Amino acid sequence: MGDNQNSVLAAEYPAISDSKPVSRPRRPYWVITAERIFEGIIRLSGVSAIIFVLAIFFFVFKEAVPVLFSDNFNITQFLTSTKWYPTSAVNVRYGTFSLIIGSFSVTILAMLIAVPFGLGAAIYISEFCNKKLKETLKIIIELLAAIPSVVWGFIGMTVMSKLIVNFTNAPVGVNLLNGGLILAFMSVPIIVSIGEDALKAVPDSYREAALAMGTTKWQMIYRVLIPAAKNGLLAAVLLGIGRAVGETMAVLMATGHSVHIPLSFLDSIRTLTANIAAELGEAPAGSEHYRVLFLTGVLLFCITFIVNLTADLVIRGVRRK
Repeated sequence: MGDNQNSVLAAEYPAISDSKPVSRPRRPYWVITAERIFEGIIRLSGVSAIIFVLAIFFFVFKEAVPVLFSDNFNITQFLTSTKWYPTSAVNVRYGTFSLIIGSFSVTILAMLIAVPFGLGAAIYISEFCNKKLKETLKIIIELLAAIPSVVWGFIGMTVMSKLIVNFTNAPVGVNLLNGGLILAFMSVPIIVSIGEDALKAVPDSYREAALAMGTTKWQMIYRVLIPAAKNGLLAAVLLGIGRAVGETMAVLMATGHSVHIPLSFLDSIRTLTANIAAELGEAPAGSEHYRVLFLTGVLLFCITFIVNLTADLVIRGVRRK
């Protein structure tokens, strides 16, 4: 039966029975070479971020290593002492504990302010705005993200400080509260932009199915939309934290630059980044003070790495759930 069918097909379609495998035309040599070059560029671009990070860490660590073997330096005092007197003529002390607490306190305060407002604005733009208002708000948010940090610092010194003194009767307006507010203003645009993209990536079928089951708009957002976009929203929050931890000029100008552990929101503080920016230009190259500032950079590097690693583990745990 099969042979008869083949013979019939061969009789009706002789071109099919006599056809031979079509050979693919050989590509020119220059095309193959160009493809290999582009593949190499793409691979190099993929690993360039790792190379740059390792190179930066190597440079900073190379400048900081000599002080670790100095007789006058104590690593335990460096991490646990609250005394920072790098230019003392009698008793030089390098204690960064107050700087670490200052960095964490201003970052936590900024996130407590920025995360609710940022995620709320992202939900409003994604779900409640009409098209014209949405485009207007997105342009404004992008403009806010483009404001230089030194301009935010000027706002903290000239505007926010006066408002804080008037409303809280604080002795000075440049303090932890001022720095937290400025960092919150700087982090909100990033959280809104990334959060709105994460919400927009949720398929419309999720929204339609939830509304078809009789849920209200807010129930759909709380029970369907936010759980579906939780990875993107968490990434937005983490990017906001990274923006706050690494900020220098704004906190240098808005926090008072005082080395002590804050006991209230109205106390002045100093952060690790602001300390490096303020003193590195005055420290003689190759001196112990110079090396300790680079060691502070290594410490900041390690703190950032721990924060990012923790965030990555949290994201993976959320994805598994």
